[in-house]
Amino acid sequence: MTEEQKDKIIRFRKQGFGYAEIGRKLDISKDTIKSFCRRNGLMISHEKYFDDKDKCRECGKPLVQQEKKKRRIFCSKVCREKWWTEHADKINRKAVYTFTCAGCGKSFTAYGNSKRKYCSHNCYITDRFGGGTADERETISG
Repeated sequence: MTEEQKDKIIRFRKQGFGYAEIGRKLDISKDTIKSFCRRNGLMISHEKYFDDKDKCRECGKPLVQQEKKKRRIFCSKVCREKWWTEHADKINRKAVYTFTCAGCGKSFTAYGNSKRKYCSHNCYITDRFGGGTADERETISG
């Protein structure tokens, strides 16, 4: 990668361009752009959600950042999971699918699973095994 390309990447990132867009403009792989940005601190941070970048987003505990590593925004797995559970609206969900339940016929959406058939486990059990609870099925068969 030439110095001119590096300067352009820095300029484009500061203007808010994404990796793929920069890659197309400079005819460089998106992954190469991403690696260069990570090594040079040009990652798009989550500052739009949280202002203090040196404290845990959930509990406020000070964070220790490591050089040439992805910026930490949570102090632990527990804090990360809690924050994302409470802020599910901030997740950029691209793989949301819409289905009609094979059990009840209602329309539902599911994230990440393009082959889903039922809106709930209860609909699956009802449709697959003829309905009722396990106790009801046991008294019928036994």
